[in-house]
Amino acid sequence: MKLTNTNLSDEARRAKHAPAAPKSGEGGSVLIIVLWVCIGLVAITLYFANSMTLELRAADNRVNGLAADQAIEGAARYVSYMLANYSTNGTMPTNSQFSCADVPVGDSHYWIIGRDNSETAPGTDPAFGLIDESSKLNLNTANSNMLSNLPNMTSVSDLTGAIIDWRGTNGSSTYALNYATLGYDDKNSPFESVDELRLVYGMTIDLQVGDDVNRNGILDANETNSAGGTTPNFGLMEYTTVYSREPNFHSDGTSLTNVNSLSSANEMNTFFQTYGVSSDESVATAVYRTIKPPGGTANPCKGDLDFLGRCLNAGMNANDFAKIYGNFTTSTNAYTYGRVNINTAGVAVLTSLFMGTTNIDQDTATAAAQAVVAYRQQNPSALTSIAWISPALGQNYSSIMTELANHDWITTHSFQYTADIAAVGPLGRGYRRVKFIFDISDGTPKIIYRQDLSRLGWALGEKARETLVANNTP
Repeated sequence: MKLTNTNLSDEARRAKHAPAAPKSGEGGSVLIIVLWVCIGLVAITLYFANSMTLELRAADNRVNGLAADQAIEGAARYVSYMLANYSTNGTMPTNSQFSCADVPVGDSHYWIIGRDNSETAPGTDPAFGLIDESSKLNLNTANSNMLSNLPNMTSVSDLTGAIIDWRGTNGSSTYALNYATLGYDDKNSPFESVDELRLVYGMTIDLQVGDDVNRNGILDANETNSAGGTTPNFGLMEYTTVYSREPNFHSDGTSLTNVNSLSSANEMNTFFQTYGVSSDESVATAVYRTIKPPGGTANPCKGDLDFLGRCLNAGMNANDFAKIYGNFTTSTNAYTYGRVNINTAGVAVLTSLFMGTTNIDQDTATAAAQAVVAYRQQNPSALTSIAWISPALGQNYSSIMTELANHDWITTHSFQYTADIAAVGPLGRGYRRVKFIFDISDGTPKIIYRQDLSRLGWALGEKARETLVANNTP
């Protein structure tokens, strides 16, 4: 077939505009570029997906943390309510009266970290409950002998002197030059918190906190005993306070009866009968005459224990004394500071108290402290007033009783409590911990100190952790 010029022209035009055939290798390069672009897009997608996952987890943790914070606030309100209803006349509430471990608040849970007052070796998990501030020595009122006989105090030269100097109000300081090297001045006024001990010259973290770094009363897996034992050696924070204050007035604001100010035996008898004392008027007369002897010099009571001794010597029994205990005072001040609650104080604090008031050796003081703790464990129904200290010490430690009566160091009332509250949010996440100190000495519970302890890490022990994991594992 013969081609025309027109056909040739069309073929030529198509050949001219047809794409050139790819050279060898160009197709593979394009594929590689496309693959790299795809890989980049996938990587960016995965990056943003991972970022969103992390942001989701962070948001979840923030929500759980807020839930734990609210659980702690709820627990604090619960403690305030419980103290207002059960801590009447300075009586410490018992764990049977309120919930303090693994308490649900919505999907969150809280614990109140306390101490075991049984004086047995601490277990592997913390105890739960309130901590009585009056079970400790008051840094602002304890004398140098009491402070120097607390555990570990003898390991640092003159640390007791530095503590006394820090709280002194005479305006001068023995350690002024020492503090100048630290960059601050001696305070020369009372302690405002136990944490302030860290500023005292010669104080160290080990002396202040001891082995119990997270302050939960036990040795955790990440803590070791500095002496190689299985229980923690506690620091001064475990044995001291600045908050022990007892009011000399009733919760309604009316003053307690000052037995040193009564003007007659009849007034003493009226006071006794007002509170249901069964003894006759002769007992009131005998007690009154020890305070204001006929024609003699007044001999006022030095404290509650001194008044107890006079009542018992006059023929009053311990049950009758318990009826008036908490309704009288021997002071004209609004408050009495620094008394130690013999119902809750441990052996270490009682030993220091006894050595600070009497000239006895440590072994004798420790034995007396152990006798006191043993008696209160065996006679829980007898702890209604300070009268039980007499049979607890007995004749073996009569010198301690004599010296305690010459001072006003002991009580069985408490008006300040620590509520160390830890909480976790939903699914066991969002751990928080806040330490509160409540004061009910004015009749209404008030928070006078608050400190976030979340930074100290997990303080609820392994059992609580295992329970949370088991309850929140699908």
